[in-house]
Amino acid sequence: MPARLLSIPAVAAALDVDRRTVYRFIAAGDLPVVDLRTGPGRSRVRVPAAGLDELVHQPPRRQVSVAGHPPLTLAMWAQSPLNKE
Repeated sequence: MPARLLSIPAVAAALDVDRRTVYRFIAAGDLPVVDLRTGPGRSRVRVPAAGLDELVHQPPRRQVSVAGHPPLTLAMWAQSPLNKE
């Protein structure tokens, strides 16, 4: 079965972040991509769904705290009641 590939906007929506943040994850090596060339000098990248799952469930490399609140990792956010549609 072929891997399910997600667009950058779909990944951004899943993480509730801007697409620029998704590109930062890619540049940092936190998200794998598949480059689907559509012509010379132009590419269209997709993120394997398994790569997104791995990013969400991997142990954090760094933690961020905001205004005195304890650090929140992506895995913690994924399980948070605030992250429900």
